[in-house]
Amino acid sequence: MRIVSWNVNGIRACANKGFEKWLAGCDADIVGLQEVRANETQIPASLRAPEGWYTHWSPAERPGYSGVGLYSRLKPKDIGISLGKQEFDVEGRVQIAEFGRLIVANIYFPNGSGKERDNARVPYKLAFYHRLFELLEKERKRGRPILVMGDYNTAHKEIDLARPKANETTSGFLPEERAEIDRLLKLGWVDTFREFEKGPDHYSWWSQRGGSRKRNVGWRIDYVLASPAAMKHVRSAAIHPDVHGSDHCPVSVELDSKTL
Repeated sequence: MRIVSWNVNGIRACANKGFEKWLAGCDADIVGLQEVRANETQIPASLRAPEGWYTHWSPAERPGYSGVGLYSRLKPKDIGISLGKQEFDVEGRVQIAEFGRLIVANIYFPNGSGKERDNARVPYKLAFYHRLFELLEKERKRGRPILVMGDYNTAHKEIDLARPKANETTSGFLPEERAEIDRLLKLGWVDTFREFEKGPDHYSWWSQRGGSRKRNVGWRIDYVLASPAAMKHVRSAAIHPDVHGSDHCPVSVELDSKTL
């Protein structure tokens, strides 16, 4: 079973850069998209509900902003899109889908940067993290296999970005943001990629300025966190920098068939 997460930075823009061809050949069972930036009627018809896929879209109230989307070969028995708080739900950042016993949360975590390019949204971002994982905690404690995939907008360790010293005061690498990832791992959540790859120079986002991607000056901010019950079934995790079409690249996990 292959599960893929990708911040497409606008599905309409990504559609013009080969998204449909990628989707047809990605060999995935579930694909979660973040930063869709469109409501369902604005998505190209060929991507809105392609043959062989169940699709679900959760846009933000604000046009052209945020939004998440889900493709799956199996129809989920349920999909939740609310964290129970209006200030989070209006931004269209959440899809929590159930496939048998497996819960797959497709999440576009907030960026902490404010309108003035300051860190004004960090409290909102951290509150979002707490609320999401608080809602998942009951099922995690019950032993449900859960995957929380998406753009976390946080690089956890110095190894997870090319220039850590230059970004110590930048949202995405602030001590309080990194501490939130620490907190989740201490609870028992597992960073799937780091279970299989301990080395440097693996990134999932690159600035579109200065040839950053070509020079691999990037950040690893796209993750799949697994509950202990899900991690038992994870066989591999990967980042796919060869896939273009967005300033992010996809990340994926492979699970055995016993997960469901």
